[in-house]
Amino acid sequence: QVQLVESGGGLVQAGGSLRLSCAASGRSFSFSSYAMGWFRQAPEKEREFVAAISWSGLNAYYADSVKGRFTISQDNTKNTVDLQMNSLKAEDAAVYYCAAHPFASAQTMGSMSRPYYWGKGTLVTVSS
Repeated sequence: QVQLVESGGGLVQAGGSLRLSCAASGRSFSFSSYAMGWFRQAPEKEREFVAAISWSGLNAYYADSVKGRFTISQDNTKNTVDLQMNSLKAEDAAVYYCAAHPFASAQTMGSMSRPYYWGKGTLVTVSS
């Protein structure tokens, strides 16, 4: 069992930055066995993929809508996965969910609708 807890959401002005963090834990959890990612869901919209990082931390994959603005990274010593969000737009407002899937690549996670593990989400609000 893997537990994922997101933090860092809040209110930010358009054009601003925010950093989300996901703390992963669980019996024998190790990043070496999981691809980690972020998804988001805006009101009345389907949940969508945002970014993912491979178990090695060497490969990242992004949705076209956030490429060049968002950066995903992981800290293996702390078991955390961060999402640095810059140049935020109104359309980035959503609940952001951390996800983990065993033995998957970052790109594969990008095509998933239901990774194996989810966090409860953190709300990002962007004011214009």
